[in-house]
Amino acid sequence: MIRNRIIILLMLLYANTLVLAQSQNDDYTIENTWGINKNTRSALIGGFVFKHGVRNSSGSFTTYGLELIDVRHPAELKSITGTGSSYIIGKRNHLFAIRGQYGRDFVLFNKAPQQGVQINLVLAAGPSIGLESPYYVQVDSNNQNSVIGRGFIFQGLFESKIVLGANLKTSLNFEFGTLKSSVSGFEAGFLLDAYSRKIDMMVNAENYAVWPTAFVVLFYGSRK
Repeated sequence: MIRNRIIILLMLLYANTLVLAQSQNDDYTIENTWGINKNTRSALIGGFVFKHGVRNSSGSFTTYGLELIDVRHPAELKSITGTGSSYIIGKRNHLFAIRGQYGRDFVLFNKAPQQGVQINLVLAAGPSIGLESPYYVQVDSNNQNSVIGRGFIFQGLFESKIVLGANLKTSLNFEFGTLKSSVSGFEAGFLLDAYSRKIDMMVNAENYAVWPTAFVVLFYGSRK
């Protein structure tokens, strides 16, 4: 008799937990986040990302993302000039990646109301547009063989060649925050960019068409 009461009590507690988790999940249906990307193919800041998510009836999210990323070649090496400026030895072109992504966020662990951490599994894929942009350097007007620094930021961007490709990513998303109307956290995982041809980035190094990266994104956003 006591055992049956304990079993019934445990079942009631479990059902109550499910109701609380479901009610928390139903607090919002749309989520928009903006973030800063750092990856193994980038400088200190790799680029910027945006993601729009819509809740499904199953509790997962359908997501639409956009990434603007500056991709660096692993063989890049800075040289400091006599003026104190720097440039990349043997660099021929930049690679700016514009990635569209369609995916799903699956909730693995819900956080307690207004506290804790929510963990999502992220799967996404989509088209990539690679902008192969000329890399310019500044030379001494009296000695054309003497480099005195790199060109201006985004110089050559409008001379870019477009290279089409696709991307695929998988990651874990860790969401924090105490307000139901906002969200912050970080996402960490792996992404694969594959282009229709090798990107001509370096003169004296192997160039690639496929770019695997590990990444971290710090993000902030809103819910409603």
